[in-house]
Amino acid sequence: MMDVCDLLRELGSDFYTGVPDSQLKVLCDYLFDDMGISKKHIIAANEGNCTALAAGYYLATGKIPVVYMQNSGIGNIVNPVASLLHEKVYGIPCIFIVGWRGEPGVHDEPQHVFQGEISQKLLEDIGLHVVIIDAGTTPEALKNEMDKVRDILKQGKGAAFLVRKNALSSDRKVSYKNDYTMTRESVIGYIAAAAGTDVIVATTGKASRELFAIREKAGQGHERDFLTVGSMGHSSSVALGIALQKPDTRVWCIDGDGAALMHMGAMAVIGSQCPPNLIHIVINNEAHETVGGMPTAASGVDFTAIASGCGYPSAVSVDTYESLAAQLSVIKKGKALAFLEVKCAIGSRADLGRPTTSTRENKRAFMEYLKNCH
Repeated sequence: MMDVCDLLRELGSDFYTGVPDSQLKVLCDYLFDDMGISKKHIIAANEGNCTALAAGYYLATGKIPVVYMQNSGIGNIVNPVASLLHEKVYGIPCIFIVGWRGEPGVHDEPQHVFQGEISQKLLEDIGLHVVIIDAGTTPEALKNEMDKVRDILKQGKGAAFLVRKNALSSDRKVSYKNDYTMTRESVIGYIAAAAGTDVIVATTGKASRELFAIREKAGQGHERDFLTVGSMGHSSSVALGIALQKPDTRVWCIDGDGAALMHMGAMAVIGSQCPPNLIHIVINNEAHETVGGMPTAASGVDFTAIASGCGYPSAVSVDTYESLAAQLSVIKKGKALAFLEVKCAIGSRADLGRPTTSTRENKRAFMEYLKNCH
């Protein structure tokens, strides 16, 4: 494996921005430990946000920025890369470091498989020169590739380092925590109990895995739950689409702070439609925990004020089990769009499993349940 210090030394940049990725955890941890969140290192809301920040940095300094991300975020960079950075537009050079989830031949979760198959071609199609880094890439080989990349950057073009699993190493050990005490899995247990026979749309990552585990432990089926694997930031829009078409069915959305920040405009759309049968819950641990625990910008965000400003009739924040139980009871009795922020600790149990049913099975069972529920 390549030591992350060798990679950073060759990149030679003094500005990094990104959305954390488990495949790039050693890089993310190193940057956070070395720079914190600062003018030199910004964890952005989404990958398009990162790309625009990088463009601004280049325009102000003339120096090369670095954007790090998981390949699931390539879709978010297509527009700013193709219509802003590209050599046929402004010719703004940028280096992307992309974690290659779903790499062909490497087992991964269903949401990563197709994305992994097309990642290299997608990056090349939007005009980026692609360099693959794996466990066998030596510092000498990287230096040779960087010589080519520097020539490309001088032409106002961009480059992407596509990083395979276990390609990077570091001796830095970083832990992340906050001051809250509730656990996310317990919070989801409270929500599932309050929802009863209502349907639940859960965001990607550990929230969906924990909801699945809660149903398994209770001996329940999974037909009431739609697990939004992948498509981070879009679970609330999926929930809205269901709520509008099934007005007699209560829909609970279990969202995360990183996901809500990623596509926050969805809250404005939800507020404008104001479906009385939708309950939007953001579990806020101020972290991208599923991919390693690096902080989001949520510690400085008042989600209830945003929800109120977007037109939600009710918006409340809780940070204890007692207040959570009380608010869930109030919300369930209500007949209006509601928003609930639940502040919880970072962390999950070590033996947390993954769904044992396929995504297709989940879809079929959920649609059948929606068809018959009232």
